[in-house]
Amino acid sequence: MVYDLPDLKLVMAIADSGSLTRAAARIHLAPSSASHRLTQLEATLGVALFARHARGLTPSAAGESLLRHARQVFAQLEQMHADLAPYASGLNSQVTVFANTNAINCFLPEDLGDFLREHPRIRVSLEEQPSPAIIQAVAAGQVEIGVVAAEGDLIGLETQPYRQDRLVLIVPATHPLAAGEQVNFADVLAEPFVCLHAGSAIHTFMMNAANQLGGRLDVRIQVRSFNAVCRMVAAGVGIGMVPNSSIITVDGLKALKINDAWAPRDLQLCIRSRSALSPAASALLAHLAGKGQANIRAAA
Repeated sequence: MVYDLPDLKLVMAIADSGSLTRAAARIHLAPSSASHRLTQLEATLGVALFARHARGLTPSAAGESLLRHARQVFAQLEQMHADLAPYASGLNSQVTVFANTNAINCFLPEDLGDFLREHPRIRVSLEEQPSPAIIQAVAAGQVEIGVVAAEGDLIGLETQPYRQDRLVLIVPATHPLAAGEQVNFADVLAEPFVCLHAGSAIHTFMMNAANQLGGRLDVRIQVRSFNAVCRMVAAGVGIGMVPNSSIITVDGLKALKINDAWAPRDLQLCIRSRSALSPAASALLAHLAGKGQANIRAAA
């Protein structure tokens, strides 16, 4: 199949305007040229992309499919331009970091903010992933720095302590569980839960933990932040599991210690090797490790 970006631009313009003439004007083509391009594209693909009628053109099922891909293509191109633009203005390098939900929500915003203020010519690409996926990506050399929960299999990677934290169960102050101070996760699987959205690292972790106990979580509602989890729980929507460091001060909320062995969520920085790091990644690793050491000293 032979087609180019102007062809895809034309498809989007026709879909947006409903008219071949208006679409041609929008992307600076003569109507005859636009008509020829569309005819050739449909012939190449072997399918009609638009239904022709008196009011103009509307995408066919095939056209809708092509349209979705075309929009994704141009979104990726825009992201590519956005990623490359800083290099033209003096950007030195970019560091890719994978981190779990806990690190991204509770610790990395301030730590990365400090680093980027000190290093304005460095960019950081940060992506949330579950700890096992992070470890795999670092080991494969796809990511320079990972931030993971310490219980993962980190054999073969170099690690440094980053932060100390713990998963806790939060319940409404009026809930029967609020009379206690600790709980086993197996004992609360039947309760309605407030969770982070599906796809978040901690959501995946909770689902797997429940599955290993032979149960399944009753997820009443999913939200986008630990702050929202706390507020929903305080309002009586359900119970939740969050890192202790993420709990906000709100009336009507009680935190319980989880007795399971996986509840401590001490975070580690992991890399393949120091010799494999770029100078920018080495600087970021040293910065994050320093923040971690300061936090551990303060806690002691």
